[in-house]
Amino acid sequence: MTQPNPLRVCIAGAGAIGCTLAARLVASGQPVSLLARGKTLAALRSDGIRLNDLDGEHHVAVTASDSCQQLGEQDVLFICTKAPALAGLLPELAPLIGADTVVVPVVNGVPWWYFHGTSGRFAGRRVEAVDPQGALSDSLDLRHVLGCVVFITAQTPAPGVVQSSNPHLMIFGEPNGQMSERLERVRALVASAGIEARATERIRDPLWTKIIANLTSNPLSVVTGATLAQLYSQPGLQAVVRKVLEETLLTAAAYGARIDFDPQTFMELGAGMGEVRTSMLQDHEQGRPLELAAIGDAVVELAGYQGLHMPTTLDILSLARFRGALAS
Repeated sequence: MTQPNPLRVCIAGAGAIGCTLAARLVASGQPVSLLARGKTLAALRSDGIRLNDLDGEHHVAVTASDSCQQLGEQDVLFICTKAPALAGLLPELAPLIGADTVVVPVVNGVPWWYFHGTSGRFAGRRVEAVDPQGALSDSLDLRHVLGCVVFITAQTPAPGVVQSSNPHLMIFGEPNGQMSERLERVRALVASAGIEARATERIRDPLWTKIIANLTSNPLSVVTGATLAQLYSQPGLQAVVRKVLEETLLTAAAYGARIDFDPQTFMELGAGMGEVRTSMLQDHEQGRPLELAAIGDAVVELAGYQGLHMPTTLDILSLARFRGALAS
């Protein structure tokens, strides 16, 4: 990338993560455009973003639009939507993407680009649970994609209003493992906004860490209504979480992932997150589609490719899907 500063930065999706990232970037002096719709778009235009995090209050004005044509070509495009929205959104983003645009999907679960840039027997394979018939791969040339794993816990009590009580961390990496110029450019951009930002040659390692955190908490939270502290510390729930954890750790190991924690430490860290309601539980309570395909089904699919079984995980996913259908 050779574009001079300031970069043209757009965030597609103005939920908790998108607004947190936008608010921090704008507060640092980086102009940001937001792609949003409906009540959220109206709120952003009239009141901007109000973020309350560990660094205090941030109230920023942003450029918001529901038209990709109006926003135009960008240097960096962060996609901060829920996984179920990707199939409908990606084709619409074409006007934002030029020859050198870096596209950073900030999405939960197994990403559709998971096997992109890999070698061996899985090279070029699709993850059908998140990319059925290759719809996402066909909508975006994967050479634009920069991998990202986000560890930001935030809630949106109202459109454009975000509350976060935990540190922010984003990890970036090329799908092929190279340390590129564009990787450092995006990392530095996010770091300049006061968000801890790391670059790695092994983006799938932190990706599996996040997958494990999501899969052990999100679906079960829908079934039980429990917070993170309850899921990881209440004896009855803790026993179920441990079974899902063991199944997911085995799958991660089959793909060569290096996980930096032991199971007991992971459980303690989860309990230490406090009385936080998972994003999937929040979606369930508001009648929104659940990210079960990306967070759960795709992991079961990956396990199957290695001849592994995840019986407890499958049971929890079935129960969560039933609960989600009742709320929709």
